[in-house]
Amino acid sequence: MVKRKGVEALSATLHAISDPTRRAIVDRLARGPARITDVAQPFAMSLAAVSKHVKVLESAGLVRRTRQGREHTLELEAAPLREVVSWASRYEQYWTERLDRLEAFFKNKHRSPT
Repeated sequence: MVKRKGVEALSATLHAISDPTRRAIVDRLARGPARITDVAQPFAMSLAAVSKHVKVLESAGLVRRTRQGREHTLELEAAPLREVVSWASRYEQYWTERLDRLEAFFKNKHRSPT
């Protein structure tokens, strides 16, 4: 796993979760650790293709892999997702203000005589 900082880490995380297959892998691992073969099972793609997705998640620091013999177990590392939430929450006030203005517009429009 490559440790990244700041904007680079956020970009790697956003890239990793931009793909629906990788989001599904994250969702699966949120329920607990799993063998890579179990993670790959629901996907209509080869184990090699799923492994490539897992490597992107590992590179972003979202997944930790442990090996015991030939068996690879994956575990979610959710800390990078907190950075995404922190970044996205900055825009909550922006949208709240716009929605409040829209609500006020419609209230005023409803009150004014036509």
